[in-house]
Amino acid sequence: MSYYRHHVFFCCNQRNDGRECCNDKGASRVRDYAKQKVKELGLAGPGKVRINQAGCLDRCAEGPVVVVYPDGVWYRYVDEEDVDEIVNEHLVAGRPVERLKI
Repeated sequence: MSYYRHHVFFCCNQRNDGRECCNDKGASRVRDYAKQKVKELGLAGPGKVRINQAGCLDRCAEGPVVVVYPDGVWYRYVDEEDVDEIVNEHLVAGRPVERLKI
């Protein structure tokens, strides 16, 4: 059994060579929002949900991206409303958000 029911990684990669990267699209800000949202809902902690920052997940061109483990579901999001949907549907209700999957 996993230490967390869901371990969520937000790509917060910052490239300095001109190529697209998730952090240019607000990934760190949205990751912070997701962490706060999960805490407010009482979902954070061992046996529950952990939100983490990741380095490059090598899908920045599709980004910003987030991946939910152990499910292995990859999402592209635009803003906090998309993250709310991922939290409520996937992390709480157990239903992946098909419209955001990549």
